[in-house]
Amino acid sequence: MDAPSPPRILVVDDEPINVKVLVDLLRPNYQLVVARDGFQALERLQNGVLPDLALVDVMMPGMTGLELCRKMKTDVRLAEVPVIFVTALGQPNHETEGFESGAVDYIAKPISPSIVQARVRTQLALRRASRELAERNRSLEEMVDQRTCELALTQEMTIQALASLVEARDNETGAHVVRTKTYVRILGEEMLRDPRYVGVLSMRDVELMAKAAPLHDIGKVGIPDAILQKPSKLTEGEFEVMKRHTLIGCHALDAAARQGAHSSDFLRYAIEISAGHHEKWDGSGYPYALSGELIPLSARLMALADVYDALTCKRVYKRAMTHEEAVGIIVEGRGKHFDPGVVDAFLRRDGDFAEIAVNLREPENQPGAADRGPEQGAAA
Repeated sequence: MDAPSPPRILVVDDEPINVKVLVDLLRPNYQLVVARDGFQALERLQNGVLPDLALVDVMMPGMTGLELCRKMKTDVRLAEVPVIFVTALGQPNHETEGFESGAVDYIAKPISPSIVQARVRTQLALRRASRELAERNRSLEEMVDQRTCELALTQEMTIQALASLVEARDNETGAHVVRTKTYVRILGEEMLRDPRYVGVLSMRDVELMAKAAPLHDIGKVGIPDAILQKPSKLTEGEFEVMKRHTLIGCHALDAAARQGAHSSDFLRYAIEISAGHHEKWDGSGYPYALSGELIPLSARLMALADVYDALTCKRVYKRAMTHEEAVGIIVEGRGKHFDPGVVDAFLRRDGDFAEIAVNLREPENQPGAADRGPEQGAAA
């Protein structure tokens, strides 16, 4: 294993005798680079390997050491190079001005060899420790990023597994989950432009809502097969049972949230979506008959996404509507079934909805939900 290279020090002074003294003193233990003024120093810094430390005279023609230091500290690449001023100036305000310009230490002329050696060793040790700490922090950040990715993947797989349980019992497909998740993300992105949500809604919120969307019907696992898979229209009593899937899912997710030591925005959105995706803007929905902005935004997004998907998908009891027909129904429901702002967001991006509906269409001959009528259809 090769021995590490000795630290590299930049010496900047316009007096040759001063340069010689410092070079003779430091050459046995360090690599040295010399500049006769601030301009040459900047040239060395820009074109060569960065030094671990700079020893800079304050009073130089053309560009003073103070000016050189200030330029270094405003350059991202040079800012971390520590600067020690070596000067004959002895007034207190000179030292103050030097530290304000970004210097880390001050050595007075005529120099004392032992003091120079000690100050140089100290600053190089601090520089080395700073680099090691930065490297350790980078390693920790990489470990955290890797672990975060692993946790996110596990969460995604768990969500997909739970959603698959519903699909298997409700004759839905994975394509429905992917489509509605994508629709929710698109609507959320558009809502970021809504003045009501500027500074309130973030892209992180949108991503979490989209991630939670596949759990919107998780409560259907608690609905009896005789009702969930009934091949004909549900009776009024059966539909009342079907409507309970919103509360079953909400309570199950809420119980999971209460088990955690910390609050989870993801679970909060999952609870909102599960409970509220059948609420309507005018208060005629279920389970709580909420209206307007009392319905969580996540649930309002899910409501439109779910209905659009139900309208444009073929089922055993109905043909798939065209995109234009679905848009017409959604526009008709503006201010009644749907949040007007969400409908406006949908209309700005309805072309994306149409493309997704085609690209992620249901497999041919895929069985659909049973015939439930207008209020008991695939979005029930």
